[in-house]
Order: sequence, then C-alpha cells, then structure tokens
Amino acid sequence: MNVTLFRSWKRQAVVASAALLAAALSVPAPASAAPTAVASYTTTINGDSADVYYPTTGTRLPVALFLQGANVDKANYSAYAGILASYGFVVAVPNHTRSLFGVSGLYPEGAQAGWTVDWAEAEDDNPASPLYRRIDENTLVLSGHSFGAATALSVSTGLCVIPFCTIANTAPSELEAVVTYGGNNVLPGTELVLPVLNTVPVGYLQGLADGVAGPAEGETTYHLTAGTPKAFISLTGANHYGITDGQNPAGAAPDPSAQTLDQATGVETIARWSAQWLLAQTGDSAARKYVYTTGDAADPNVTVTYVR
Repeated sequence: MNVTLFRSWKRQAVVASAALLAAALSVPAPASAAPTAVASYTTTINGDSADVYYPTTGTRLPVALFLQGANVDKANYSAYAGILASYGFVVAVPNHTRSLFGVSGLYPEGAQAGWTVDWAEAEDDNPASPLYRRIDENTLVLSGHSFGAATALSVSTGLCVIPFCTIANTAPSELEAVVTYGGNNVLPGTELVLPVLNTVPVGYLQGLADGVAGPAEGETTYHLTAGTPKAFISLTGANHYGITDGQNPAGAAPDPSAQTLDQATGVETIARWSAQWLLAQTGDSAARKYVYTTGDAADPNVTVTYVR
C-alpha cells in the first residue's frame, strides 16, 4: 500500500469533515470515547472498490462494515464514516454492484459481512497495510443505511432474506452488533412489518422527518425485534438522508420530506450514537453509560428507548 495515499487530498477531506462536524456538536461524547484523528485509503473487498477509514493511533481495532443505501455511492458517506472511525473502528465502505430483479445498481447483500471478515484477516497480516497488526480479527460490527439497513437486519438473523442476500448463511461468527439508520423490516412491496429474529444486538437510528422509511415503520420494527439488547434512537428533524454528506445524493431516490436539522449536526449525531451503541455492545462501560443513562438527557435532538 502506497503511504502517499494517506497524505492525499482525500485524507485531508476526511479529517476536515470530521473537524467541521465536531465543531457543530453541542453535546460532547464521553471523555473516554473522545474522537481521534482518522485517515483513509481505497482498496478492494472481494472485488468491490471500498473506502477504508481508520484511526491514526491504536491497535486491536474492531471492523465496522457499512452497507450503503440503494444506489448511494460510497463517497456520500465520507463524513459519517470518518467520525465513526474516530471512535476506534476500522470502517469499510464498499460499493457493491449487482443485478436486482434485472436492474443493475448499488445494492448491498449479506455476503459482504463474510467477505469483510476475510479481508480484515488478510489486511491485518499484510506488512504493507497501514492496518498491519492493528485489527481485531474477532470482532465485526455492521452499520447500514436504508437498503443497507435492511440488509444488516437480515444478517443479524443469520438467515437469508430476499432480496438482501443470495446465499443461505449470512452471519459470520465474528458479528457482534448492528446499528441502522433509515431502515426497517417492511416486506418489500407491502406495508407488512416482519419480525426481526436477531441473534446479536440491534440499534435503530431513525430520523423523525424521514419520508422514505417512516418513523412508524421503524418503531414497529423495533418492537418486533426479538433479541436484546435493542434500542430505538429517534432524531428530531432528520430525514432519510440525514446520514449522507448532502441531501438527496445523485442516483438515489429522493426524500420528499424536508430536513430541518442542520446536515452537519445530523451526520455527527448519527455517527456518534452509532459509535456509542456499537461500543456499548462490544464491552465499553463508558459507552454503555452513555447509551443507557446520560446520552439521552444530554442530547436535545435525540430520544432513546431500549431493552437491555
């Protein structure tokens, strides 16, 4: 891996985005989970071009696979991924192209979880990688948006749920937790919300101004989620694209509902709560306190419901 990648304009843009969003933050994270500087590079995961964001310091870093929304290019998640990485994760954001019902596009699938585990093991063993001997190969977490959120829910059950997978077993043993934004378990083409028979903790982040994946569908999915811990974290004023660098990314279905929350504040809030949820489920005591005790009261834009 060419080290000049880490001094490129892309790295500078990621760090600048994280700094901009951190400046917009009105509620600081716990001191023990304070964000750190991140860098990035582009690689491939099972043939898919992927952007990887990682902390510039630290070892035994868990891997967070981010599953994109339908036809939302990976570049649109640079700020979110950079902030998530700053909490101590190696964040992989692939562009996964496949044909769905005869139409080719960016549609994630459950098999990416296993592919990412294999990639992480190889990357940790690669002396040329900036992540050489820095990855926790035994820990994988998932984050997903929209179609990617539904894919992550499918993976959380260990079952193949069409159209979010193409093989039978999609949950690697390394998977420890899932967090979603703008996702639910509505049966495609219907208004029926199916139960989520998850075997790992699932946190749902939901924009209350979402006009694509509505709050009612998200909340119903939360209540129909069988496994615990689980949480429903609502964000006032955020719509379906509160997680992306800008509203209504090119190529994706637009959200007809206007967002009233500042974009930078929304992305930072979603990334921060994603990080805290995932850290809480992987053993971080400060993050557990934040998720279950202090975070809701301190954050004016968020309301949290949970079952531990």
